[in-house]
Amino acid sequence: MGAAAITMNEAEAWRPAVNPWIIALAVTLATFMEVLDTSIANVALPHIAGSLSAGQDESTWVLTSYLVSNAIVLPLSGWLSSIVGRKRFYMSCVALFTVSSFLCGFAPNLAMLIVFRILQGIGGGGLQPSEQAILADTFPPAKRGMAFAVYGVAVVMAPAIGPTLGGWITDNFSWRWIFFVNIPVGIVSLLLTSRLIQDPPYFRRRKLSETQIDYMGLGFVALGLGTLQVILDKGQREDWFESQFIVWLTVISAASLIFVVFYEWRHKDPIIDLHLFRERTFAAANFLMFMLGFALLGSTLLLPLFMQTMLGYTAERSGMALSPGGFSIMLMMPLVGFLLSRYSPRWLMIFGLTMLSLSLFHMTTFDLGVDFRTVMLARVFQSVGLAFLFVPINTAAYAFLPREKNNAASGLMNLARNVGGSVGISFVTTMLARRAQVHQARLTENLSAANPQFQKMLHSMPGMFQGEGSGPGTALQRTYAMMQGNVIRQSTMLAYIDNFWLLGAVIICLIPCVFLMKKSKPGGGIAVH
Repeated sequence: MGAAAITMNEAEAWRPAVNPWIIALAVTLATFMEVLDTSIANVALPHIAGSLSAGQDESTWVLTSYLVSNAIVLPLSGWLSSIVGRKRFYMSCVALFTVSSFLCGFAPNLAMLIVFRILQGIGGGGLQPSEQAILADTFPPAKRGMAFAVYGVAVVMAPAIGPTLGGWITDNFSWRWIFFVNIPVGIVSLLLTSRLIQDPPYFRRRKLSETQIDYMGLGFVALGLGTLQVILDKGQREDWFESQFIVWLTVISAASLIFVVFYEWRHKDPIIDLHLFRERTFAAANFLMFMLGFALLGSTLLLPLFMQTMLGYTAERSGMALSPGGFSIMLMMPLVGFLLSRYSPRWLMIFGLTMLSLSLFHMTTFDLGVDFRTVMLARVFQSVGLAFLFVPINTAAYAFLPREKNNAASGLMNLARNVGGSVGISFVTTMLARRAQVHQARLTENLSAANPQFQKMLHSMPGMFQGEGSGPGTALQRTYAMMQGNVIRQSTMLAYIDNFWLLGAVIICLIPCVFLMKKSKPGGGIAVH
């Protein structure tokens, strides 16, 4: 008992050899690079398809392949770290990500690009969980909130600026440079990691010769998460369950993941430690992180799409409307980290959920005449809510877990956010298409002989077109075409409003989930159970 107590005290007293804030900045550098890469390639797809003589549908596998391999590695990162050591695993991931980025930039054809993107996703999938575990171990609970605030700036900002930066690079240079820009960042990250980061004394590597590898769990985790990611990425394009391809993938994914839950729960040395979900604060934090990814990536997709398709903005101008939101997150994150040392994470989460929900409800007031300033301020308003969620959720997740479980916990937390983001993107794109059809059908019902306003337009507009030089037949065709265009625009606008309203309603309904968490002291320490 005495020796155990001494060991525990040494572990609690351990601090890194260098300033922990330098470590936080070092790992945040790689985080930003990896998260940015999940969204920066989106706008370059047409250029990639044209350059490599591939179809538009084929080129989307450049995104899907990365997301699939990334999702598979996320929950396995804790187990892999325990075998090779966390610092060594982290540096291996940075090296793999950097080298595969270099290979992606020189890919001669689409097939090779997809292979290199799979390798890039494997490297990227291990980065975020390792980084979060490093921060959780490097900082004491009282300062953990501020550390996660620095990390959160990268995670929340990168998806917002990724499409704009990707568009700028593609327009001014070549799509290959969206991969080449990772190389200097990766090299700097490797150099800093080798010099600054060390495994804590309580982190024990397991000898591979003494480890019984759970091949069954590994295989079914890869199969279940891989097929799930393909379903979410391709579902709307394939018309969901109207496609036999999606139906079979859904059956395979559901069966695999159900098997994983039962098998891993009973396994003595599981690939994924599902027993962590017995701790209700951690379970609630995972659910909230899933919904944070859902709202963040769902709205991050909707807003630039709305500005470019409905308001006629260029990619650069829509990026300018979103960028103040990113800067507001940068300003708010340190404040949130400071407030966590004064107030319980639960109250900050409630404020964040309320702000995020109100910002989404505010977006339901948008119309086809909304100005640049209104959209920009709505995004800033939303970003404040996101800042008050990311840091408190992460801080609360680790508050009641043993320190040696930080790696396994961070893998599950990042998986929740990434899958939530994929679900959010699939949800809003499906809702946008389906609700636009519903509204279009309803609006078209009003274009009848019984509608005097329609009849008035039908008689007045052909004369206007004839005055511009069109013949009677052409003028009538142009009249109907303009009316149809207006119906499509109005129905799509109503579909965007439906999306914003539903996202806001879902977020506000999450507030009771916050009270499922145990109370904790300001700063992340344990208080009342």
